[in-house]
Amino acid sequence: MSYLFALLVKDPLIILCTILMGSISVAVSFADPKGRAQHAIARRWAKMLLWLSGSTVRVAGLENIDPGRNYVFAGNHLSLYDTPLVLAHVPQQFLFLVAARYVKIPFLGTHLRRGGHFSVDASDARASLKVMTEAARSVREKGLSVFLFPEGSRARGEMGEFKEGVAYIAIKAGVPVVPFAIRGTRELLPIGSMHVKGVTVDFRIGEPLPTQELTLKDREKLTAEIRSRVVDLLA
Repeated sequence: MSYLFALLVKDPLIILCTILMGSISVAVSFADPKGRAQHAIARRWAKMLLWLSGSTVRVAGLENIDPGRNYVFAGNHLSLYDTPLVLAHVPQQFLFLVAARYVKIPFLGTHLRRGGHFSVDASDARASLKVMTEAARSVREKGLSVFLFPEGSRARGEMGEFKEGVAYIAIKAGVPVVPFAIRGTRELLPIGSMHVKGVTVDFRIGEPLPTQELTLKDREKLTAEIRSRVVDLLA
């Protein structure tokens, strides 16, 4: 019964919400050069999707975020629902660093492009470095935060190794890294499934890791430290 309800009610409503809010976001983007309205629309979309899922979200560690500062956020990746989860609960305007394939998705991709989010093609190292450098410049010069999943893709089992892009951006921008951990979204929407389930999701935010005294030579060490903090938050 729950599968049929998800297939016949939840999924169509989620698709309709995405089309509606994505269309509004694109329309607003032409008069929203700083992206604030688009981010507010995306946050509303995220809250709608979480409500439609029937899930309960438990959040811890919001006190570790200073609304007046900008950061690089990094954590584990379990499900497509990770994106609405963080959008709905992180009280800051931020840009995503996403895989290039996501900007090809109708409505979502248009929103990402119009909103100025960064897309990375992992198969092109030179282009990826250029994008990460631009992301660091946006953090440093425009006062924006960046959100990324350093595993590069959703984990099917244990958490994967973190790529060094997160450390590169944070060190180049000279801003702290905020580690976060997600648990439960894999059960909410498993990889390859369309069955959205109502579950309990945990979203934990750790203390920021400073980077002001670091150089790019320290990015491997910083990457390992970020992953270690995420492991601790999961535990």
